[in-house]
Amino acid sequence: MVDPTIVAQLLGRRRRADPIEWLTPREREVLGLVAEGFSNKAIAAHLVVTERTVEAHITQTFTKLGLTDDPASHRRVLAVLAFLRAQPNSRA
Repeated sequence: MVDPTIVAQLLGRRRRADPIEWLTPREREVLGLVAEGFSNKAIAAHLVVTERTVEAHITQTFTKLGLTDDPASHRRVLAVLAFLRAQPNSRA
């Protein structure tokens, strides 16, 4: 038997929203390739799409992850870190 107070606390906890879940499967795929170190041109060739399409996916990813254009940070790196943190067994 478990203390009802503990059960209530566990059930009442809200799971922190993971913005990676807001990405489309294609956006996650593109972000995964970015995490592997591919350039936009290489991603476009791999997915058989235009570079402009890749850029659009990356821009949408930045928006969904709340990454603004800030000269003090590198959005591509921050997006990859968010992606890696969302992976099971990730230490990022």
